[in-house]
Amino acid sequence: MSKQYYIYMMTNFGNTVIYTGVTGNLIQRVYQHREKMCDGFTKRYNIVKLVYYEAFKDVKDAITREKQLKGGSRKRKVEMITAFNPDWQDLYETIL
Repeated sequence: MSKQYYIYMMTNFGNTVIYTGVTGNLIQRVYQHREKMCDGFTKRYNIVKLVYYEAFKDVKDAITREKQLKGGSRKRKVEMITAFNPDWQDLYETIL
């Protein structure tokens, strides 16, 4: 079984802030954000809902995609999330 890497986007309850990250363990990383185990941006802005993710086989591809998304506009991120997850539901339970 090969390792997978993920880029993901999370938001707060009001969907007013979008956080983009990369990880090798999506379940663990989302849990850490939800439980406020990560100091900084996600803790300060109460980032708790997983609303988007993509899987990659190569960590370099995942990092490149994360940089691309972070450099993009909020409008583009909203469009991507809405196409993937129209109601902006928390996807955490679906990845467990």
